[in-house]
Amino acid sequence: MQTQLSLPPALAAIAAGRDHILTEEFAKAANRRSQTIRKNYCTTGECFGIRPLKFGNRLLWPVGQIAALLNGETPSRAA
Repeated sequence: MQTQLSLPPALAAIAAGRDHILTEEFAKAANRRSQTIRKNYCTTGECFGIRPLKFGNRLLWPVGQIAALLNGETPSRAA
């Protein structure tokens, strides 16, 4: 059974219906600089417990896991 995850309004505006967002957009949603997101990814392979998809030279971050993080939940790898 899967629960419906509510997107914070600011994240919903950034994502605009997409399932994954760019690093710069993740940084804006998390109120961090994009360099902080990239550094965490480079040192640990994830940022705040979220692993991105690599698409060419870009990192795409899953909106569902970001929403869980912003809602105070632990991001689930399956989301």
